[in-house]
Amino acid sequence: MRIEVKPLKAPLGAQVTGINLSSSLTQDEFNVIHDAWLKYQVLIFPDQKIIDEDQVRFSRMFGTLPEKAVHSQGTKSGQQLHKSVMLVTNIREDGKVIGSLPDGEMHFHTDGAYERNPYRYTMLYAIEVPRAGGDTLFANMYRAYETLPNELKQKLDGVEAEHGFYTGVDVSEKMKQALRIDGYDGKAIHPVFIRHEETGRTALYVNRLQTRRLIGFEETESRKILARLFEHSEQTEMIYRHKWTPGDLVAWDNRCTNHARTDFGPDERRLLLRTTVQGVKPCAAVSAS
Repeated sequence: MRIEVKPLKAPLGAQVTGINLSSSLTQDEFNVIHDAWLKYQVLIFPDQKIIDEDQVRFSRMFGTLPEKAVHSQGTKSGQQLHKSVMLVTNIREDGKVIGSLPDGEMHFHTDGAYERNPYRYTMLYAIEVPRAGGDTLFANMYRAYETLPNELKQKLDGVEAEHGFYTGVDVSEKMKQALRIDGYDGKAIHPVFIRHEETGRTALYVNRLQTRRLIGFEETESRKILARLFEHSEQTEMIYRHKWTPGDLVAWDNRCTNHARTDFGPDERRLLLRTTVQGVKPCAAVSAS
């Protein structure tokens, strides 16, 4: 069967069919997928039947997997094939969550922005999904930059922002406590406008869940500008909403997308497997002025 890449009727994303991820990819198949990923930012592989080993093998084709997922926790988090495989789930056994990132909404973010070297790619494979809610929203951060008012582009040219471990300026104490990991407080400083090291395109690199402040600005002004950036990048015209079906593997480029999760209740079961590919420290975009 031949690989088919079908763009979504959305601001980003494409569906990829004609590929079986439980088998090794040929070089030609890899090239098709990689090219499509750089072009469409988010890829959906429906109707997959894979195990840990398959997901790890596929992920490793695109780079090095981190040695561990720093916020992987739960009673069964250490039982995966590779330390970087995370159980994203709200399933509880004996009253204890078996994995990480359990119930409810999550604000827009990009994986690993609180690290010096954030994740390049994320792959998420659905095993169980809620009857309602738990959708993933993806924002096109190329478009967010390109449509930003010129006065903000000029004002923020060369500016950096501080990112924390799920402790962004707009995050409630309730959400912080739900996501907090004892003994871990990752933070990093990155340019507000970054240059994608493969495509050369400029992306806006801030997000509601992790961005704490703009460097060099008073707190009031920093909050005001960040609020404008969040509102701008989360507009409907930037967003693709993915409604999960068991067997979906969705893969996205963290250098040019943000993602969020819609609310769902603790009475619903949600179980997905996550892998990530290690990236490099983002470089500032070349000034357009």
